[in-house]
Amino acid sequence: MGQIYAEIELINAHDKELMKKRTIDKDEIRSMRVLAMVDTGFIYMAINENIQQILQLPVVGKERSILANGQVVECDKVFPLEVRFENRTAHCSALVLPNDSEPLLGAIPMEEMDVLINPKRQELIVNPQHPHYAITSLRTIPRTYPAT
Repeated sequence: MGQIYAEIELINAHDKELMKKRTIDKDEIRSMRVLAMVDTGFIYMAINENIQQILQLPVVGKERSILANGQVVECDKVFPLEVRFENRTAHCSALVLPNDSEPLLGAIPMEEMDVLINPKRQELIVNPQHPHYAITSLRTIPRTYPAT
């Protein structure tokens, strides 16, 4: 299977909260559309420094990551980011990769949006079992555990 890309919208969710409080106007919410590589082997969302410069997401920490070339980098972790794909939305943190690295859409935002990869068409799709809204899977935890 080759590389799969999806056009997504990235929104500074902090700006949306400021708009709700009437601190900023709707047209001041920082957002942009990007083509992100869909990477199920990556947990988080990853943006690059150029995207961060536009969105100005609050930095909430640092995290070390290994790039595809084996290089270890320390990345800023930013939050809150809203990710939109078709009729789906996820709220997550993101790692800020160096320079103009490729944005990555990882497993956590994909799971939250209830999207799948269609391997035949090599594209990201809304889960056809839930076309109108996302459904997340929850596993119940037994109230008591069997004696060992």
